[in-house]
Order: sequence, then C-alpha cells, then structure tokens
Amino acid sequence: MIRTFAVALALGIAALGPAAAQDFSAAQRAACKTDYEAFCKGTMPGGGRVLACLEKHNAKLSAACKKAVAEAKK
Repeated sequence: MIRTFAVALALGIAALGPAAAQDFSAAQRAACKTDYEAFCKGTMPGGGRVLACLEKHNAKLSAACKKAVAEAKK
C-alpha cells in the first residue's frame, strides 16, 4: 500500500516536470501519505492530478503535507 502511494504520488509530481519530481523527496511523499489516502486515493496519477488534489484539500492537510506540497510547487 505504501509503495502504491509512493508510485502514484511520484507519477503525479513527475507530470509537473523533471525539477518538481526531483524536488519531491521520499520524506515529502511520506509526509503526505495519510493525506493522500484520506483525500486523493482515487486520483489517477499523471498531469499533476495528485498534487492538484492535495492542493484542493490544502485546508485539511497536515502541516507536514502542506509544507511538502508548497515545496513541490517551487
């Protein structure tokens, strides 16, 4: 299950471009695991959809995930 999340999130982030994919570290993915499961589990990776989903639910995200999402957008 963790591997599925990591792959889905990595693919979603990778769709933003090489720089964003490289900047989203394993620690950042781990920070968003619970939030991804709660709010974006059914989101298909690609085209930045996972990151967009997390951004959509920003008000509900954990502090660590909010920080990871903000860092990934840089």
